[in-house]
Amino acid sequence: MNESYIILGKKIVTVSDRGTIENGGLVVNKGKIQEIGDWKTLKQRYAAMSIIDCSEYVITPSLVDCHTHLLEFAPSSLYPVSHTTHLWAGKTILFHALSSGITALGEQICGHPNNHFSIEDYRKAVADLPMDISFAAASITIGFPEPLHFSAVTRSQPIEKKHLSDPSLLRKLAEQSEFPGENLFINATPANFTAEAVPRAGELMYSFQELQRAADTYHQLNKKIGVHVAGEEGIELAIKAGIDVLHHAHEITDEQIEKAASRQLKIVATPLGGTHLPPNSPEEIVKLAEKNIAVSIATDAYLPSYPGVSWLPFDTNVLRGPDVLMLIAQPAMKRMKEKKFDENAILAILTANPAEVLGKEKEFGRLEKGMDANFIVSTGIPGLEITEAEQIKKVFFQGTEVINRLV
Repeated sequence: MNESYIILGKKIVTVSDRGTIENGGLVVNKGKIQEIGDWKTLKQRYAAMSIIDCSEYVITPSLVDCHTHLLEFAPSSLYPVSHTTHLWAGKTILFHALSSGITALGEQICGHPNNHFSIEDYRKAVADLPMDISFAAASITIGFPEPLHFSAVTRSQPIEKKHLSDPSLLRKLAEQSEFPGENLFINATPANFTAEAVPRAGELMYSFQELQRAADTYHQLNKKIGVHVAGEEGIELAIKAGIDVLHHAHEITDEQIEKAASRQLKIVATPLGGTHLPPNSPEEIVKLAEKNIAVSIATDAYLPSYPGVSWLPFDTNVLRGPDVLMLIAQPAMKRMKEKKFDENAILAILTANPAEVLGKEKEFGRLEKGMDANFIVSTGIPGLEITEAEQIKKVFFQGTEVINRLV
């Protein structure tokens, strides 16, 4: 691939103030978007530049999945890995995400009972991959009959509940986090276990004072803090304590949506599941968007679908990965279209909004001059019009073609 080229699309959904450009083009130079606009104008201005003709397809920003567990928990859930092959399997999973149009991820590192990798081990393992991966260091509680607590700092070594709010641990988690993922689990999680195995999933792990001190710790380090939370009581604690990003927020009330909007909180919706409560419905996600909350949709992969979810066509016993991001987002995206949201605002829930959660909103998530040339070429708008990875024909990361289904 040449360092400089023009790529043509029948339309470009920029997810920016430019909106949608019919018969548009992108000028890419050294991994950045140099210019964007009408194809005929660009062709005349850059007559000597190489051309990639994708005039039968739609060009959009590539996708951002800002809440995943692909490197720590997924390898052993999907494959018969050993300690030696764990990270190798993780890279295989990341390629699967890339082939699904995702070029940026928000990875949660929570501590795992069966491996002792550090967050730095994961960073080094993926440093040479054509993806942008941000890491959040977390502590986690799994709702077994006797709850188990782990952290990214202590890795495979279980900790006691009282240590979840230890100032030293909180500071280390904050220092190691690159973005506000689910740094703390306000509720014990069911993880990937059946309800029978985790009867204490949903129990609150923190008091208001403990959460407030945790938020203060992050803010003193100029870091934002995110939490795993579901249910009215836990969400209320998070809002009052000054948490910046709510992950899941399943069963958030209308009153709490108003509070979240007034405080400019970000919410990462997970329609697939991820907590002890039914996941975010299309109607709930639209309510968030209507209040101008920067809502993102993420997979929390790998994860089984919550039982009885009517808007997703899944067998609940099967673990689902990043390839379903477009599919789980489609019901909410279609509902937003019915509510007359512009297609750029709709696509933002899979691109610009999650990029902002990662703190990378000036680098990718939109197609604008000066930003990374991270984009996909597909048969329609991801999520809104298409849901299958095979409908994504090309994926570009920092200007380089990394996936090509047109050969």
